[in-house]
Amino acid sequence: MRKIVLSGLLLVFCGVYAVAQDHTKGEIGAGWNYLHYASGGGVNGNLSESSTSGAFIDGTYYFKKWVGLTMEFSFNQKTFPVGELSRTAAFDTNLWDMMWGPRFKGHYGRVEPFAQGLVGFARISAKPAVSNPTNLSDTAAAFKIGGGLDVGVARHFAVRLAEVNYYMTRFGTLEINNKGTQNNFTVGTGIVFKLGVPPEGPPPSASCSVQPTDVYAGEPVSATAHAMNFNPKRTLSYSWSATGGKISGKDSTVSVDTTGLSPGSYTASANLTDGKKGQASCQASFSIKERPKNPPQVTCSANPRSVMAGTPSTITCSCSSPDNAPDYPVSASISNWSATGGRISGSGNTATLDTTGASPGPITATATCTDSRGLSVRGTGVVNVEAPAAPPQASMLNVINFTRNSARVDNTAKAILDDVALRLQRDADARAVIVGYANPAELKPATLAAQRAANAKAYLTKEKGIDPSRIETRTGTGSHEMQAEIWLVPAGASFNQPGTEVVNEPATKAPYGHHAPAKKKKAQ
Repeated sequence: MRKIVLSGLLLVFCGVYAVAQDHTKGEIGAGWNYLHYASGGGVNGNLSESSTSGAFIDGTYYFKKWVGLTMEFSFNQKTFPVGELSRTAAFDTNLWDMMWGPRFKGHYGRVEPFAQGLVGFARISAKPAVSNPTNLSDTAAAFKIGGGLDVGVARHFAVRLAEVNYYMTRFGTLEINNKGTQNNFTVGTGIVFKLGVPPEGPPPSASCSVQPTDVYAGEPVSATAHAMNFNPKRTLSYSWSATGGKISGKDSTVSVDTTGLSPGSYTASANLTDGKKGQASCQASFSIKERPKNPPQVTCSANPRSVMAGTPSTITCSCSSPDNAPDYPVSASISNWSATGGRISGSGNTATLDTTGASPGPITATATCTDSRGLSVRGTGVVNVEAPAAPPQASMLNVINFTRNSARVDNTAKAILDDVALRLQRDADARAVIVGYANPAELKPATLAAQRAANAKAYLTKEKGIDPSRIETRTGTGSHEMQAEIWLVPAGASFNQPGTEVVNEPATKAPYGHHAPAKKKKAQ
């Protein structure tokens, strides 16, 4: 009978192993079993309040992670010496059972407590230790309820620290037992083999990244830790550190303040933990770039750019650094004004150039632009000092030719004088000088020269409306021509032609009309 039971139990365990390995997790446990047998009575000739030891083996198939079906077989044996049972012979007593029922198991890392309720049957037998034809045995229903604690030591192996059960039997026909219900308990310990354990996943890990990876000192860097293969039901905590800068934050993403860091490479590191055994670490590097050191830029201008000697000019320079930025302010200022001529005075961005006594030509004003890092550059502005303008000069506009011994202004002379009148009208500040000449061979050459100038003036004032005060008459010597020169004298100029003198000879009676014979002809 025992061999049949053991064979059936082995087949069940093999089935549990096969199913568990293909579909879910199962386990087989075995170990030492202690049984305290207590019928509750105390009459002579029974097993009341006796204890035995033995072994157990069980197998469990888990339908779900927390719920499984358990089959258990246990065996206990004890030899009662002569006289203990008020008999003359020693007895070997054997108790074994086979039970089935649900098992509920928790999983808390390596610690796995469980509770179970099992029903089945138990068989007890007593046999004399000496030759005796009397063999006593009984089979009855049995029930267990209790639990235990397994602690994992490897992926497929655990230690059952303890298993405690209330154990009820109902042996009633065996001579050496009380009739009714027996209230017992069992205590056991052993080992557990885990079957069909799913492959272990990769260990928790983490990767870190920073953005951006290259910054200037003072620019923020964002560091992020990416967790992988952690238990999603557990809350992760992050611990950050850096080889430079100040960390702000305690979550998966933090900010690194790089203010004051020198150029170079730095590392941000993170340690991750789920509060249990899951932990990982990672790090990422970022670089602090060297700030550019471009010299400042300066532009200068002069207003006015061209002056007469003695007239001042204002020089203005603007100065700034191309490296100036909100997170890296670089200021610049103007100083050290100088000039290649004249006298310059001023401070800041503006100076005044005094050109009094300066020679004609360009004068270069120079200023130094210096930034807050000590880099400097020179800027220049140029002022051109113009030479004094030449004083206005009188110029000869035209010449009127006269016939011998005549001062009459003919039509040719009138055309010339018409042009002179237009010129005087356009240049209201100018005046005219008419210089009359005569050939010494003519009659009264001195008087004739003056009359020629007077007649030309008369035409301009009377016929063209030119103000008489704007026309001066003169006579000249040293010429044998019978003519009158007409000179234009602009404002500010003077007429000092050598060999001439002012005369105020009135115009002839017929300065530009007909002679006296012509009047006789008109009378006829």
